[in-house]
Amino acid sequence: MQSLQQYRAALMSRLGELDSRLHKIEAELDAEHSKDWDDAAIEHESDEVLEQLGKSGQQEIARIRAALQRMRDGTYGECVRCGAQISSERLATLPETPLCKECVATI
Repeated sequence: MQSLQQYRAALMSRLGELDSRLHKIEAELDAEHSKDWDDAAIEHESDEVLEQLGKSGQQEIARIRAALQRMRDGTYGECVRCGAQISSERLATLPETPLCKECVATI
């Protein structure tokens, strides 16, 4: 079983990775596009993929920040839906998870 500090370290590390990735995505989206129609079409498709990756990253950041807030509140590791303890195995795999496996199965 990991300690709260280990979970916090894992969350902070992932937050740093996501921040770096999102900056790279933003830079790529801001880059000048080709004037060639065929190249522009391919770049547009790539932009759509990058935008989706950025959106996914932002959602993960929100989940991580919520988990860090639960740590500050002293409720980290408790299911936000039913109040049961989230298993250490689940937290080790998904340290930002707000739900126990029983509640997540009902979504």
